[in-house]
Amino acid sequence: MVRDATANARLALILGACKVKYEGRAASKLSEGERLVIIKPDGTFLVHQSSKMAAINYQGPGAAVTASHGKNFLRVEASRSKPVRERIEVDFSRVDYAASFAMKDDKKIHLFGSERELSGLLLQDLSLIEPGLTPLKRESVLSKGAVDILARDAAGSLVAIEVKRRDAGLAAVTQLNRYVKELRKRKGGAVRGVLCSPHITANALAMLEQEGLEYCKFEYEIGNPSAKIKGLEKKQRILGEY
Repeated sequence: MVRDATANARLALILGACKVKYEGRAASKLSEGERLVIIKPDGTFLVHQSSKMAAINYQGPGAAVTASHGKNFLRVEASRSKPVRERIEVDFSRVDYAASFAMKDDKKIHLFGSERELSGLLLQDLSLIEPGLTPLKRESVLSKGAVDILARDAAGSLVAIEVKRRDAGLAAVTQLNRYVKELRKRKGGAVRGVLCSPHITANALAMLEQEGLEYCKFEYEIGNPSAKIKGLEKKQRILGEY
């Protein structure tokens, strides 16, 4: 079944009692237990236990999968040579279930409430952040990343706006601070930085204030086919390209 599945691009499932051995970037062993092995047509190889989401052992797409058997065991192996040599050996002493399936699913997931979508919604009315803000550019590319929204305030200063869909932490503040410093070097003059998110950690808020940056809290609801930012009513269209 495993050989047929790998040869014909089918999804294979094997459930039973097994031992697992891994060699590659490190080395690990799992003593005998009941586990589920999933072999996908693209070479992805997953070993799952009875709890938690993540596989306890895995190989990513492109692994070479082989199967062999003796009188009282089945060995399924996944190996690859690049970027490093790795191998997972799963030795089944008992197989309770084994089957393969032809699957076709080339659909791409559409994420509602992504940071890019939220940035686009905020661009419709930046007065939600501050009255008098005028949008200049979306996803302004810098040397290390891109500012979600580049705007100008009522006083004529540039404003770099970074949008996060979840809790903003220290990494988000560091990212925004890096953008602001680069814009000051490139453009000269005053450049403000505003971090927008539904929540911010206490450490991040303290760092934000220390660096002279600003915070704007917003709330949004996930809907289908799009998210909605609470309090966003105006639908101005200044940037034709966004």
